[in-house]
Amino acid sequence: MTKQDFNEGLFGFLDASPTPFHATANMAGMFSNAGFIQLDEKQSWSLEAGKKYYVTRNDSSIIAFTYPKNFKEYLLVGAHTDSPNLKLKPNPIVKEHSVIKFAVEPYGGLLLNPWFDRGLGLAGRVNFSDSSKKIKSVLIDVNKSIAMIPSLAIHLDEKANQERTINKQTDISPVLTCNNDFDFDLFIKNELEKLGIKDVENIYAHELSLYDTQKASYAGLEDDFIASARLDNLLSCYVGMLSICSIADDKPMLFIANDHEEVGSESTSGAGGSFLESTLKRMFPSFDDYMGMVRSSLMVSADNAHAIHPNYPSKHEANHAPKINKGIVIKVNANQRYASNSTTIAKFLANASKAEVQTQKFVTRSDMGCGSTIGPITATRIGIDTVDIGLPTWGMHSIREMAGSDDAYGLYNILVGFEI
Repeated sequence: MTKQDFNEGLFGFLDASPTPFHATANMAGMFSNAGFIQLDEKQSWSLEAGKKYYVTRNDSSIIAFTYPKNFKEYLLVGAHTDSPNLKLKPNPIVKEHSVIKFAVEPYGGLLLNPWFDRGLGLAGRVNFSDSSKKIKSVLIDVNKSIAMIPSLAIHLDEKANQERTINKQTDISPVLTCNNDFDFDLFIKNELEKLGIKDVENIYAHELSLYDTQKASYAGLEDDFIASARLDNLLSCYVGMLSICSIADDKPMLFIANDHEEVGSESTSGAGGSFLESTLKRMFPSFDDYMGMVRSSLMVSADNAHAIHPNYPSKHEANHAPKINKGIVIKVNANQRYASNSTTIAKFLANASKAEVQTQKFVTRSDMGCGSTIGPITATRIGIDTVDIGLPTWGMHSIREMAGSDDAYGLYNILVGFEI
């Protein structure tokens, strides 16, 4: 696979995945097309050596794995499906000042300023009942600019460029329409009808998020960069998904993409939940075999990394300041915010060297905090040796982020040839 093919596929995946539900559905479709067999957590499993499988939880997290004969050492690759965004509140309609607005709640640690003055679409999961009283769920994607958060004109806020602050309750409600007869349930029913779903009795609940409708694209004079929403962390999801689909069936590998990393991972589908552990225990019913696999395997926790910002270089420590398009970032933190240790770092570096891919190291400034990942959470819950790595990124948690057009392809090449 060429870098051009890799990145073009990435753009399509990013654009088609405005929510964790859509990302999971798209990955499930990819796995199915690649010959993976779907499993159901509610059913008994009869795994056959030589085949490969995938399973989802909550429609927002997914695990795929090969199941070769005579195996013990697994490469696990972990990422997360969620990104900071604005979610609709349960009763989302606000009518005032002759307009209809959405009531929204910030999800995760998002940068709020970039959400102003952008065309916003709406996507997510809707739960409803039909005439037989059966409860169903469906994914919708209103892929057009149906709302916008207008900025306050500088004439009315003369200090906007010096000390602009944003109130999460009052300042970020997107404007939807001037039609005061707007009915939200009817709007949802119309969207369901576009999907061929006409038998809708009650709209019970929804998990809907706003998103930037601008498409993923190259940026830079020579297509140096990738610009898109949700690079954190659909970039790693795409790399992990493509990697496990590219290896031979007899190579032991597992890929997991968890939801809810941006809000702490404490959920049934988050890394703090039982999804990975219960899947591994069904793969290895014998406790001795399970523990032998866990202690012989390696987890690569793949997330984004803070690249040195050319306009704010003082925010980085000079000796640990990753650069865009200069290689995969190994994350280190003495206080275990990242799970990397010298042994796991050495294994990753050896494989990067074999693949002829550059690497870099990141340590945050000692007087600043750093984010965390699913790495320490998974390492704690499962007891698996873990290395935290990332792809250098600017504008992390903005509505539109930037990464290098070389780096993700480099990580893909490391993973497909990885040996523990």
